[in-house]
Amino acid sequence: MLEIRNLYARIAEDGTEIIRGLDLTVRAGEVAAIMGPNGSGKSTLSYVLSGRDGYEVTKGDILYNGESILELDAAERAAKGIFLAFQYPVEIPGVATMQFLKVALDEQRKARGEEEMTTPAFLLFVKETAARLRIDMQMLKRPLNVGFSGGEKKRAEILQMALLEPKLCVLDETDSGLDIDALKIVADGVNTLRSRDRAVIVITHYQRLLDYIVPDTVHVLYRGNVIKSGDKALARQLEANGYADVIADAA
Repeated sequence: MLEIRNLYARIAEDGTEIIRGLDLTVRAGEVAAIMGPNGSGKSTLSYVLSGRDGYEVTKGDILYNGESILELDAAERAAKGIFLAFQYPVEIPGVATMQFLKVALDEQRKARGEEEMTTPAFLLFVKETAARLRIDMQMLKRPLNVGFSGGEKKRAEILQMALLEPKLCVLDETDSGLDIDALKIVADGVNTLRSRDRAVIVITHYQRLLDYIVPDTVHVLYRGNVIKSGDKALARQLEANGYADVIADAA
């Protein structure tokens, strides 16, 4: 589903190179964990995949279902089924959460050649999905993310993912700032979306999230490159021993 070939990317404003010759393949049905120390390029990778402004690819390619997406903007990538859950979802005063969800879902359905969902059908869909994720419908009556706790913001992101049904889900440190109860709820939401035709990339510092979202593969990112890959046992090794040994072996 996703193939990254010899990718180099930098911050557009100052030219700082963050991703340096990265190769990565994620297959349909796979949950791939990306781990690494601070400053290794994990969040930058998520931004480059989603097409966020402010980053430039200077070399290499990103293939999604066999097609390069480098020339597509963020909206076009989203329409093709690429979804990014942010590490720090922003508050957007004045934008009603339900209105945002309805517009986003309609645009996604349009991109898939489907008809817009009627308002009653949409409300029922949101109500059922929110209940499954243990999200209070009262929360969805507020402006988008305004007044939400950290856990509520992350649950709202997972709700968006569940409603939009993307094919490639990128979770950028979704566990950041969550207590154990919120972490379990978010992980349960992600696990319900696992399927043979969907890929999930979980970016995290800590192994604890991977106790609840068990990955098929684990990749260690350091200085903008994958220096080691393995199965879920690699995450436990990193939790026990840190990154020093893996970095030394790759030097």
